[in-house]
Amino acid sequence: MSSQFKTIALIGKHKNLDIVAPLLSLGQYLEDRNLEVLLDSLTAATMAETRYPAMTIEDIGQYADLAIVLGGDGTMLNIARKLAPFKVPLVGINQGRLGFLTDLSIDTMFETLGSMLDGQYVTERRMLLYVEVARDDVAYDALALNDVAVNRGVGGNMIEFEVRINGEYVYLLRSDGLIVATPTGSTAYALSAGGPILHPSLDLITLVPVSPHTLSNRPIVVGPDAIVEILMHRTAVARVHSDSHSHFDLQENDKVVVRRSPHTVTLLHASNHSYYRMLREKLGWSGLPRNLA
Repeated sequence: MSSQFKTIALIGKHKNLDIVAPLLSLGQYLEDRNLEVLLDSLTAATMAETRYPAMTIEDIGQYADLAIVLGGDGTMLNIARKLAPFKVPLVGINQGRLGFLTDLSIDTMFETLGSMLDGQYVTERRMLLYVEVARDDVAYDALALNDVAVNRGVGGNMIEFEVRINGEYVYLLRSDGLIVATPTGSTAYALSAGGPILHPSLDLITLVPVSPHTLSNRPIVVGPDAIVEILMHRTAVARVHSDSHSHFDLQENDKVVVRRSPHTVTLLHASNHSYYRMLREKLGWSGLPRNLA
């Protein structure tokens, strides 16, 4: 069966020698299906030699029909943000325990990918956040698939900031920080801080206080068009983080503005993918009822 994906990019966890052998095997498998294989240049640098063209992520965005990411959820987060402007769909293969984003097993990747390349897959679109820090101008900006977090620095005291949504004052918060999360990020940092789990098909934004001084400060879920403004009053060497991959040191009177990005991420899953089954497995919930076991 002919695949709609003709050119496929392979991207591995940076500087991880354990991905070399499975990536080469995967490349050979795709070649045997008469597909063109590209390799991320940073991944290629980990290998002694390879016959596949090595390209930057930006070039992969221009040429690839599909990107297969071998690593963990952290690797997928990084690649998803970079490829989002190019609308390249992503498949995630995890070397160890299955992740929320890298949900294919390396042990069964050939069988599963074969079915997906034959058209047996489901598509999932994930929203992104865009954050910028306004000082005299835009001092920092980034995309986030999981969350944007404002946190106090190491050894610092509580920070104090004002929160506005769509220009309307919401509260003045003294806490260790605030997490602004997507549904994808609702099962990450926001979950550990007591936030709700949101189905990834939703376009919603969650605000989750981190260790607030006043316990009545609870998580808030707002619509996708909400513009969240965080005005720093007392920083205590505070930082803003984007998916924990990039950060920026904040000062008093800085304004952190978070809104939905126009870009989205497209994830492809096996046709039998179940979000609720994944939650059960990853979060250690109880098994199936006896009559379904």
